[in-house]
Amino acid sequence: MKVTSSPALPEVIIIEPDVYRDERGHFLETYQAGRYFQYEIPSSFVQDNLSFSGRGVLRGLHYQIGKPQAKLVWVVQGEAFDVAVDIRRGSPTFGKWVGITLSSEKYRQVYIPEGFAHGFCVTGEYVILAYKCTDCYAPKEERGIRWDDPSLAIEWPVATPILSDKDGAYPTLKEIPPEELPAFNARQSG
Repeated sequence: MKVTSSPALPEVIIIEPDVYRDERGHFLETYQAGRYFQYEIPSSFVQDNLSFSGRGVLRGLHYQIGKPQAKLVWVVQGEAFDVAVDIRRGSPTFGKWVGITLSSEKYRQVYIPEGFAHGFCVTGEYVILAYKCTDCYAPKEERGIRWDDPSLAIEWPVATPILSDKDGAYPTLKEIPPEELPAFNARQSG
């Protein structure tokens, strides 16, 4: 397993699991608590999610304020461009983003810590995306940032995505009151 920090946001971790291939197909571990914990990826995941989306769909940018979620994300089938944005007030990398192509051919994973907004768009015919969360979905705590926020300038690989009404109506990062954003805690990040 190869583990690296993303250059733009060091707390966002890219994992390349070992894939064992032969004439029968392939095998890999998508998660093993002890091994991932060695790389400071928590072993306290409490919810697994599976998302199916067609070509051109963009989901995000989502976060939860009162019940923050760290996520371990990978693609089961297809391909997606996955994005994490640092939205922690007071963070030295506030407003910075990283985009990573995830696919079922490479099985790369990305760990997104609490305090980051998350979104993805489908870059193939469809994608089945799986992710583990450190807290359960809490509708009252759900928040979002506009996918095309000009201050973020995310380089999405789709110009006119298919969005939910909710995702299309989220405010920009500058429009969100500070108390609706997570706070940066220097002790947690280093």
